[in-house]
Amino acid sequence: MGPILSLLPGPLSLSRLSPIPAQLSQALNGVSDKAKEAKEFLVQLKNILQQIQENGLDYEACLVAQCDALVDALTRQKAKLLTKVTKEREHKLKMVWDQINHCTLKLRQSTGLMEYCLEVIKENDPSGFLQISDALIKRVQVSQEQWVKGALEPKVSAEFDLTLDSEPLLQAIHQLDFIQMKCRVPPGPLLQLEKCCTRNNSVTLAWRMPPFTHSPVDGYILELDDGDGGQFREVYVGKETLCTIDGLHFNSTYNARVKAFNSSGVGPYSKTVVLQTSDVAWFTFDPNSGHRDIILSNDNQTATCSSYDDRVVLGTAAFSKGVHYWELHVDRYDNHPDPAFGVARASVVKDMMLGKDDKAWAMYVDNNRSWFMHCNSHTNRTEGGVCKGATVGVLLDLNKHTLTFFINGQQQGPTAFSHVDGVFMPALSLNRNVQVTLHTGLEVPTNLGRPKLSGN
Repeated sequence: MGPILSLLPGPLSLSRLSPIPAQLSQALNGVSDKAKEAKEFLVQLKNILQQIQENGLDYEACLVAQCDALVDALTRQKAKLLTKVTKEREHKLKMVWDQINHCTLKLRQSTGLMEYCLEVIKENDPSGFLQISDALIKRVQVSQEQWVKGALEPKVSAEFDLTLDSEPLLQAIHQLDFIQMKCRVPPGPLLQLEKCCTRNNSVTLAWRMPPFTHSPVDGYILELDDGDGGQFREVYVGKETLCTIDGLHFNSTYNARVKAFNSSGVGPYSKTVVLQTSDVAWFTFDPNSGHRDIILSNDNQTATCSSYDDRVVLGTAAFSKGVHYWELHVDRYDNHPDPAFGVARASVVKDMMLGKDDKAWAMYVDNNRSWFMHCNSHTNRTEGGVCKGATVGVLLDLNKHTLTFFINGQQQGPTAFSHVDGVFMPALSLNRNVQVTLHTGLEVPTNLGRPKLSGN
């Protein structure tokens, strides 16, 4: 193969072919490209030759090991069967020896009795014989009765009632053959970078198996780190080659990798891809999280309520890291309602004002004043309320673990809450006297005003 590769031409230079007509130059370039492909193909074939050699040796070693295992299993089974034969032989020998000993004893007793009777018969004293004749006759009769029916028959035969049924095993050995090729673990998948993307705090990853992959694939394992250079964790296991992971940190860099598996095991990882989530969050009100009295419109960016009671709706984003700012524009404000703005856990109670339970941190406000509320505790009454056209800003800083509110660009009161930690969702409570529109995707303003003075 070496000499063939060395004879193949490299890419042709157009400058050397300048005198040649353009059509011939184009044709020669085409031939040059094909020659380059042929060189690569020959390298691929040489690699296949080497793999065939290696795989052949692997197959031979595997076959020898499997056959040796069968021989070992047969040897162990032979030992078990021989043990059964030995036990059967010992049982038969014991039975026969017991019969021999018993019969010998009885035979000695009978022979002694017969000799005694013959001596008595030889005596010439008829009167003496008559005195013992009855007792002697009974002894002889008892001795005869001891030889019961079957006493002189063997209790066991010399034959062994053990028949080894080896025919099925012999047939199985004759039928032993290759049923399929050895299954190897799959190679590392290839990430399709052109299809990998981020949106808000979610990432989408796509991958495929390399060409000429002959190993079967039962599924894939997708792993993601914590967005801060920490350990990888499994986020998806399945057969799909496209996966979207939601609920990640904003403004974070994630590393992702994937591997394939089959019945033989798990293959190597793909290369690692780096994905950056959005710096700012684009989100809307979540129709699935709101109370049934909440009415959403304007692509779920505007919220109203059909009830005079306060009802809660959450945003579609979830924050656990970074700094986030969003605004709510008061479109309608009738009869002095008390809308509440803030953040909440996903399990917040939806049928009362935001902040009355321990799952929400909020500022509720009327047309003159505002209060901060959490666990139904009202703090920091501050002058200055809202009216139609007002804008409420919410600043959630999870780097400093603080929550701050603004009205028309001016900080409302001091920092509302400190030591906030965990996963938070934007939240709002309102009744039918107010309408609010959400504005997201906002950078944290640098010109936000200082807080107003608090009231009593």
